[in-house]
Amino acid sequence: MKLIVTLERDETGMIVAECPAVPGCISQGKTEEEALKNIREAIEACIEARAANGMPLTVATREIEVKV
Repeated sequence: MKLIVTLERDETGMIVAECPAVPGCISQGKTEEEALKNIREAIEACIEARAANGMPLTVATREIEVKV
């Protein structure tokens, strides 16, 4: 399964990783590599929990264009 994740540095310097397709699935790391490793583990755990509770594994995400 391929999923999009976002990476953003917070005010403390940590890199916060989030998976928009899996609600509430957020992790972090000191480096991008660590954040990506951690979000992979978090996604696996979140998907297992969603499956155990009979919830859809992911929610729909779409890319849209916005004029700025």
